[in-house]
Amino acid sequence: MQQALTRHANLIQPVKWTASIAQIFGYAFTAFDMAPWNIYMFLIGLVGWFAVGVLWNDRAIMLIHVVALGSMVAGMLSR
Repeated sequence: MQQALTRHANLIQPVKWTASIAQIFGYAFTAFDMAPWNIYMFLIGLVGWFAVGVLWNDRAIMLIHVVALGSMVAGMLSR
């Protein structure tokens, strides 16, 4: 497992930071009612963090982001 983390370390850092910043913008855009930009930012963050979970083989990170994506899709379809 340590070898996998080391092998992907150069890729993971920018993905983690980009995904985190995108999610922060998603929260801010939601606060200021800036739809659909908030959804776009959340999607970037969700996909990014899911990818990190896959690279780390971390099922907890993958699960929480799949559930969040499902919640977002359910919310959009209910409108």
